[in-house]
Amino acid sequence: MKLTPPAQAPKADARPQSDTHHGITRTDDYAWLRDPDWREVMRAPEKLAPDIRSYIEAENAYTDEALAPLAALRETLFAEMKGRIKEEDSSVPAPDGAYAYFTRYREGAQQPVFARRQPDGTEETLLDCNAEAEGEAYFRIGDADHSPDHRLLAWSADRKGSEYFSLRLRDLSTGKDLADEVPDTSPGIAWDAAGKSFLYVHVDEEHRPLKVFRHIVGTPAAEDQLVYEESDIGFYVGVGKTQSGRYLVIDTHDHQTSELRLIPADAPDTPPRLVSAREHGVEYDIEHDEARGRFLILTNANGAEDFKLVEAPVAAPERANWRDVVPHRPGTLILSHVAYRDHHARMERRDGLQRIVIRRLADGSEHEIAFDEEAYDLNLAPGYEYDTATTRFSYNSMTTPSEVYDYDMETRARVLRKRQEVPSGHNPADYVTRRIFATAADGERVPISLLYARTTKLDGSAPCLLYGYGSYGISIPSSFSVTALSLVDRGFVYAIAHIRGGMEKGYRWYTDGKLLKKRNTFADFIAAGEHLAKEGFTARGRIVGHGGSAGGMLMGAVANMAPDLFNGIIAEVPFVDVLATMLDASLPLTPPEWHEWGNPIENEEAYRYMASYSPYDNVRAQAYPHIFALGGLTDPRVTYWEPAKWAAKLRALRTDARLTLLRINMEAGHGGASGRFERLKEVALVYAFALGISERA
Repeated sequence: MKLTPPAQAPKADARPQSDTHHGITRTDDYAWLRDPDWREVMRAPEKLAPDIRSYIEAENAYTDEALAPLAALRETLFAEMKGRIKEEDSSVPAPDGAYAYFTRYREGAQQPVFARRQPDGTEETLLDCNAEAEGEAYFRIGDADHSPDHRLLAWSADRKGSEYFSLRLRDLSTGKDLADEVPDTSPGIAWDAAGKSFLYVHVDEEHRPLKVFRHIVGTPAAEDQLVYEESDIGFYVGVGKTQSGRYLVIDTHDHQTSELRLIPADAPDTPPRLVSAREHGVEYDIEHDEARGRFLILTNANGAEDFKLVEAPVAAPERANWRDVVPHRPGTLILSHVAYRDHHARMERRDGLQRIVIRRLADGSEHEIAFDEEAYDLNLAPGYEYDTATTRFSYNSMTTPSEVYDYDMETRARVLRKRQEVPSGHNPADYVTRRIFATAADGERVPISLLYARTTKLDGSAPCLLYGYGSYGISIPSSFSVTALSLVDRGFVYAIAHIRGGMEKGYRWYTDGKLLKKRNTFADFIAAGEHLAKEGFTARGRIVGHGGSAGGMLMGAVANMAPDLFNGIIAEVPFVDVLATMLDASLPLTPPEWHEWGNPIENEEAYRYMASYSPYDNVRAQAYPHIFALGGLTDPRVTYWEPAKWAAKLRALRTDARLTLLRINMEAGHGGASGRFERLKEVALVYAFALGISERA
């Protein structure tokens, strides 16, 4: 089935606006698509300016018409994907004292149910998100955290997609919410030891999480006490708790610097205590070893690029008192850690593969939990308890559905608690997963994870969906996907390019893909595509690139740089107007992101470098792949006008007759549609596009 553009495409008016920085003037024909009252639109989408709404609705209608021939395929794909999900399912209960907490889904339900197993073994529903979401166009749960005494549940929800969460308290003895209501929060709270108050983060009008408040149960939110306020708008603030439960943690950070403050959980009105003052480029994360009266700190201080573990006395946690426990080992990146009473568990990555290392705190002896597959995904789930010898982890690969294990850190016994069921059936032997390497222009070896059907011919005839992200140090896992199988079963090779900007190969892999090295990210992705074609997994011009958010920026950049490599580009909530966004300090995304991309307001070199790759600024008169851009009207991270402007400019300048499609979800934000099945429908939509342009529909 060959997709063709409808006869009449929407055309955005060109209304030029210019700005000048460092003596350089740039003109933007489509800047008017940014609503001047965008802050209000985030909270009340119906207030979008009429001319902007008219244009976006025309684009949505055009996309619907262009993709109409794929309607049956979309339904088939959705049914397949849904059929691989066990609709009535639950997580493995996590013990916390006499109770065990879990989430479950009912058959046909979109939203989770939070529940617990009581001491007598009966199950109790705490929060049914389906009931809360009834009648809502959008609903996303944020918090669902029980108090230490098990009496209350703090829960929050976003009902617009704008990521302003309203927080409520539920009395678990009655199942009713208290009068307490705290608006405009970000997810994440920290209960005190008595369950009488908690810390939370307030989100301001610019959508910046800069203030920490303490809410006392039973009092109005207007009376909440300000505990900490961050003065640097380039930083984020979060709250949490040590695994021991003894300390509340206020975490202030940007993408490369952190600063922590502690409050005793049993004395929550104590002023926060600074652990170590921020130092540019130094990160640290803290755990409490209560039995030995010390903190265990994960940090990159003193040149420990791939991080190390240090200890410091509880009475004197300052940097001067840090002493190495696990020294820095170049090439072995320590990702996270958790301290129990007698053991310490840490996640590491070496050569792109994860592992869990268990350390006995009494004598410092260590052992690894290792795995055999070429590519896999591993996650540590610490649970609620501190005085326990059991930790929990999950394992999966691109061919192996998720498995959840309880692991005895002392005896090394491993107990399988749950294996993901695929109701419609799944035989791992029908598929192949591999990890190969492409060579970038500068000689770096770029890992690529592959999934394809064993029957797929590797003679260049197969289409390929190549996924990438490559920013913020985020590593894309080689994990099991109930959605990717629908492509693979139709002859696609599914590939993930682990490009610079992530941390798949250590911290340096991240720093080599940011700031004035950002173009490495794009070059790596292109090298991955070229290698896949050279080795016969696909062919040039048969690749569909796919990425979202910063990965959407990647899509825009490679579409400009190597358009003939790709048949299509799928860019979800794409950060494509990089230069304009980084020049506007009023936007939620901007000040905290200067450490990732550079500050073009103050630095001419950063301006010129950013201008050299910013996808929107580099759209030019040339042939392009088919392009499908998706956004959300209330998205506070990548604002709706970025994909809207990009689509308008692409359609005006491209020299070929391929598709330029834009779809803005008028009832959602950065995460797309809410509800597990509604999100599947969006995946079915973009995969139908990939199949349609590849004539595999």
